[in-house]
Amino acid sequence: MTPAELASVVLAAAHAVFAQRGLDHAALPASTVVERPRNPEHGDYASTLALQLSKKVGVPPRELATALADELGRTAGVKSVEIAGPGFLNIRLDAAAAGQLARVIVEAGAEYGRSERLAGEKINLEFVSANPTGPVHIGGVRWAAVGDALSRLLRATGAEVGTEYYFNDAGSQIDRFARSLLAAAKGEPAPEDGYGGAYIAEIAAEVQARRPEVGSLDDDAAQEIFRVEGVALMFDEIRTSLRDFGVEFDTYFNEKDLHDRGELDLALNRLRAQGHLYESEGATWLRTTDFGDDKDRVLRKSNGEWTYFAADCAYYLDKRERGFERVVIMLGADHHGYIGRMKAMSACFGDDPERNLEILIGQLVNLLRDGAPMRMSKRAGTVITLEDLVEAIGVDASRYALARYSSDSPIDIDIELWTRATRDNPVYYVQYVAARTASVGRNAADAGLTRGDADAFRPELLANEKENELLKALAGFPATVATAAELRGPHRVARYLEDVAGAYHRFYDECRILPRGDEEVTDLHRARLWLNDATRTVIANGLYLLGVSAPERM
Repeated sequence: MTPAELASVVLAAAHAVFAQRGLDHAALPASTVVERPRNPEHGDYASTLALQLSKKVGVPPRELATALADELGRTAGVKSVEIAGPGFLNIRLDAAAAGQLARVIVEAGAEYGRSERLAGEKINLEFVSANPTGPVHIGGVRWAAVGDALSRLLRATGAEVGTEYYFNDAGSQIDRFARSLLAAAKGEPAPEDGYGGAYIAEIAAEVQARRPEVGSLDDDAAQEIFRVEGVALMFDEIRTSLRDFGVEFDTYFNEKDLHDRGELDLALNRLRAQGHLYESEGATWLRTTDFGDDKDRVLRKSNGEWTYFAADCAYYLDKRERGFERVVIMLGADHHGYIGRMKAMSACFGDDPERNLEILIGQLVNLLRDGAPMRMSKRAGTVITLEDLVEAIGVDASRYALARYSSDSPIDIDIELWTRATRDNPVYYVQYVAARTASVGRNAADAGLTRGDADAFRPELLANEKENELLKALAGFPATVATAAELRGPHRVARYLEDVAGAYHRFYDECRILPRGDEEVTDLHRARLWLNDATRTVIANGLYLLGVSAPERM
C-alpha cells in the first residue's frame, strides 16, 4: 500500500464515520495526508485528520479519532491503529499491504515519484547567466547543478518548464573584455579595469588565427573584431563546459537582441502606460519606491544610454509575453539587493510579485584542498572555475555536492572527502547502493533467481524489521520529490537518498537475498529480489533528478 493509497483509505474511513454520525460531509477535505512519524515506534504512518476536522464538526478530537480508528481497523491491510495525544492516529500496516509497495515501484519504473502536483504551471527558470567575459566560476557552477536539478524536479511534478541562460553580450563589461583581448594580442598588460588570466591570451590568439587581418587594423576596428569574435568564442566555451557538466538550456537569450528588436522601448512604453515613469534631470525614471524599493531607478540616462535595469525590465516583460506565468531567477550572493527593485518592477508592470516573480539567492562555495580554500585557477587566474571543480572531484561528485545543501547556505567542498571511495563520501554512499542492487540482480540471474510474475509475488513474506524499514523509506519518495519541487530544494532529494541508502545497507546486512550454494530458490528470495529492485528504481530515479548517474558497477 502506497502512502497515497493509505491516504485514500483514511479519507474513505472518514466518509463512513461522517455518514454513521450524520455529520456534514462538506467539512471533509478533498484529500488527506498521511506521513511517516519521526519515531518508528509510533507506527508506519500517522494522520492528524481527527484534529483537523474536530472544530468544524463539533466533535472532540479523541472521540472522532476513536471512531476513525475503529473504522480503519476493519480495513484490509491495516494491522492496527492507535490514538496518541489529543487525537493523532498512528497506523500500522500488515506485512502484505506494506510489501506490495515493492511491486508498485518496480512496475512504475522511471515514473515512480512523479506526479501532477504542479500541473498547469508554466515556469521560466533562469540560472547561471554568467557574463561571457570568462569561464564559469564556482558560484555559477553551483547554480548550474541546483538549477538543472530544480528544472528536473519541477517537470517531475507536472510543471511546464523553460530553462534559460541570459547571455549578457552588451554593455561596458563586454567593452572591457574586448580591450583586454586587444591588449593581449599586442603583448601589453591588461587594462586596469580589464580581465586577466591565461584564457584571455588563449582567446586572443584564437581570434588572430581566425581573423589574421586584425593585426593590420587600427585599435578601434581591431577592438570591434575582438569583441564580436571573442564573445562568440567565450560563449561557445561556456556552453561546451556546461554541456559536459550535463546542463543544457532550452533557450540561450542574447541581451543584444533586446536592443536590436526595440524591446527596451516596448518595456518603457508599457511602464509609461501604467503610470509609473517620470522624467527628471533629463533621465527617465521608474517609480519603484511606490512598491517598496529603497529608491527609484533610472531606465534611460540623460545622454540617452540605457541602464542595465532597463534591460532587466525588457527581459522580464519578454518572458511574460512568451506565456510564462512564473519567472524564477537564480542569482548569486552579491545580488541580494536586486530582490527589492525586481519585485517592484514586476508590480509596475501590473503583475503580482509574489505570484509572477521568484528570486532565489545562492550563497558562496569554497573548494578546499588540505583544509584550506583554493583561491586561484590555473587558467582563469582569479577564481575557481567549473573545470577546476570537475578536474578535482568529477562531474557526479560535483553535481551531488553542490545540490546536497540548501542554496541559501555557504558550503565548503573538501576534495579529499568527495574523492574518497568510502561511506563517509555521500555520493559514493548512494551510488554504491545503485551498483550493489544491480550486482544483486546480475548474481540472481546467474543463480537462476528471477522475481517471477507479479501475481506470484508474496509481499507478506517481507516481514523482517529491516525490510519494513526499507519499505517505509521507499514509500517517502513521491512526497520528497513534491516537497523538493515546491520548496525549490533539490537538497531534500539528496538527503532522502542517503536515508534510503542507509536503510538498504541495513536490509542487505540482515536479510539474505540470494540462495546459498545449492539452496533451493524460495518465495522469500523472490520477494526480497522485488525489494532489491525497487530500491534500485528509487535510487536511480532520485539520482536522475540530481543529474547524477546510477552506476551498475563501481
